Amino acid sequence: MEVSKIAEALSTVTDPKTGQDIISANMVLHLKVEAPEVSFTLQLPKLDENYKQQLNFACQEAILSVYPSANVHVHMQNPAATAGAGQGGGPQKDNPLPHVRNIIAVASGKGGVGKSTVAVNLALGLQELGATVGLLDADVYGPSAPTMLGLQGQRPQVEKVYGKPKIKPLFAYGLPVMSTGFVVDPEQAVVLRGPRLAGIIRQFIEETIWPPLDYLIVDLPPGTGDVQLTLVQTVSVTGAVLVTTPQDVALADAVKAMNMFFLPDVQVPVLGVVENMSYFTPAELPDNKYYIFGQGGGKALARKSNSMLLGQIPLVQSIREGGDSGAPAILRKEDELTREAWLTVARNVARQTALRNEMMGPTAKVSMKE
Repeated sequence: MEVSKIAEALSTVTDPKTGQDIISANMVLHLKVEAPEVSFTLQLPKLDENYKQQLNFACQEAILSVYPSANVHVHMQNPAATAGAGQGGGPQKDNPLPHVRNIIAVASGKGGVGKSTVAVNLALGLQELGATVGLLDADVYGPSAPTMLGLQGQRPQVEKVYGKPKIKPLFAYGLPVMSTGFVVDPEQAVVLRGPRLAGIIRQFIEETIWPPLDYLIVDLPPGTGDVQLTLVQTVSVTGAVLVTTPQDVALADAVKAMNMFFLPDVQVPVLGVVENMSYFTPAELPDNKYYIFGQGGGKALARKSNSMLLGQIPLVQSIREGGDSGAPAILRKEDELTREAWLTVARNVARQTALRNEMMGPTAKVSMKE
């Protein structure tokens, strides 16, 4: 018996909760083969009996299909007992996304500050730095990802995993993406109350086949409402990136978003602040900066949140054009000014996330009392 053949057989086994094969999802540990004995540990986010039985039978069947004489021993283990696994620097109990290392929320206090533009370019920037990244467009009232990534009019497919339907995300530029905009017509008004909103967000998290990711970027709606609360109740959010523009009116609302993450029942670390539309630079005068919206808002918010200014994004025509055309600005290698601004943000987010995981344990999921 060869270990590689056993691993190849196990790669055909799908985790019914995530839709990922158990090898890619790093669920198989301590694989040992001494013919005819085959033993390994299967790391599971939950240890309920039905879940364990499904995977146990599937693993036995896969291995016996290539080695009929094997004696297969599967040990089931909850990752909450395994140091160093899971997102946010540690394991997570009852984690619906055990194969996602970091969940980063991109938030703002008000609309119109370019939060979705930041989320899309940040995701692509982290990917360019070598990370595996996904994007969840959770702005249910104004989903922008389909337009910004050139996915308008496309619909996700549904795949059955152990008889249960799972959603397959769409892909753009290598990013797996989910958005309300994929299931709601662009001109349709979205009128939803809290429970329905919560159901949509949970479905996008728990019933989507997300691949193993270093980062899942979540583009939140503006403000401090039901979607934000559902997110922190459903998953452990590694950290938040706050988006503001320089002027005082944007800063005032951004402070409210910051304070939401600092609530005693929430306690999500703020990784830093992105100041969007920091200054206007004409294409014909790239060295000139005109501070149309004032100065200092991003630095002020970074001080208030005890974090850092992750980057300042200029107000330039190419960023708007990139968002409208489905070709985000960070992909335009000929536009060195804006591309470098976005890469600076991505590098700083990666650095701050690593520091956060080194210095702190995982964020606890919120359990709200009525």
